[in-house]
Amino acid sequence: MKVRLLHTLLAATLVLPLGAQAQQQQAAAKSTPPIMDIVPPSTVRVKDVVTFRGARYNQLQGLGLVTGLQGTGDSANGVPYTRRALVNMLERFGMPQLPESQMRPKNIASVMVASNIPPFVKPGQQIDVTISSLGDAASLQNGYLIQTPLRGADGRIYAVAQGPISLGGFGVTTESGASTQKNSVTVGRIPNGALVEKEIPVILMDENGYIEAYLVNPDFTTATELADKINKSLLGNAKAVDASTVRVFVTSTYRNNLSELIARIENLTLSPKNNAAKVVLDERTGTIIIGQNVSIGPVSIAHGGLIVKVEAQTEVSQPTPFSQGQTQIITNQVITYEEKEGDTLVLVKGSTVGQLVKSLNALGIPPRDLITVLQMIKASGALNAHLEMQ
Repeated sequence: MKVRLLHTLLAATLVLPLGAQAQQQQAAAKSTPPIMDIVPPSTVRVKDVVTFRGARYNQLQGLGLVTGLQGTGDSANGVPYTRRALVNMLERFGMPQLPESQMRPKNIASVMVASNIPPFVKPGQQIDVTISSLGDAASLQNGYLIQTPLRGADGRIYAVAQGPISLGGFGVTTESGASTQKNSVTVGRIPNGALVEKEIPVILMDENGYIEAYLVNPDFTTATELADKINKSLLGNAKAVDASTVRVFVTSTYRNNLSELIARIENLTLSPKNNAAKVVLDERTGTIIIGQNVSIGPVSIAHGGLIVKVEAQTEVSQPTPFSQGQTQIITNQVITYEEKEGDTLVLVKGSTVGQLVKSLNALGIPPRDLITVLQMIKASGALNAHLEMQ
């Protein structure tokens, strides 16, 4: 009986601390922000990191008119070419020619229409277009783009755009002058707003029987790996020409079927671990992007905060009796500063990126100060990565 009672007491003493420890862990987990530990993929498809010569986008643009605006179009005196475009449009419809000085419309605006046409697009397919105001129009809200030809760099017409404009924002102005606005109201888009009229020819294989694959992120190691994968897969005789180009000789098996050859090459896999270590800093927004291969050497960081305050103090200057002076209000500026004691962090050789970020966050360093710290680490030679400023 005593033995059973002793076992019961021991079990109780063991369970209670574990339960309390679990509650403490749950409370600590709620108080600390979650940390996402993302495991990078072991391989990536060639299709995701490679483009082929000839399979490229082409830029199209045109000058058009937007109608249906509620008095927010181009002014008559400020933009004379808008009136000229309106006269030309009316003449095409057989309307009698009118003097430009008599035309003072407020519901039209001249715009630039631009689009990027993808490769292999056929006549009859639709592409997106972007509309931007050319004159002094206040808004393109509720506007409708009339038929506008889009030309390529060679001057030929490859598409025709038309349709209602989607701004993604709004602007409201009252008669008293009060106004409110969200996002831009002079730039918009027309999804599927252009109809392709002419196909742009795509030449994938040159006269010598070669095709070329271009890496999105040039890297000698990745280019060499891609050439080896193509040779081992018996898809052609491949050679890495430089950090971004892999030239492949098309054999007789795929000479008349380039689509199948490119599809097989795109489905090969590459290792992303060969990417160069890089740290990208954007001082305008305080954004920091650190690659997974970034490592640091032994370095000591001392961070101290300096707070500068500028305060305005208002005082009244009272003249002395019988001085015929006037009472005046004087504003004096008082400048003070506060310097906090700096914290010291020592990082050993081989520290990971996660350890670096956690340690700097423990010091309470804001993103903009962290950018300065990373620049100093790079200047000291302890940051084993490329530092890129945006």
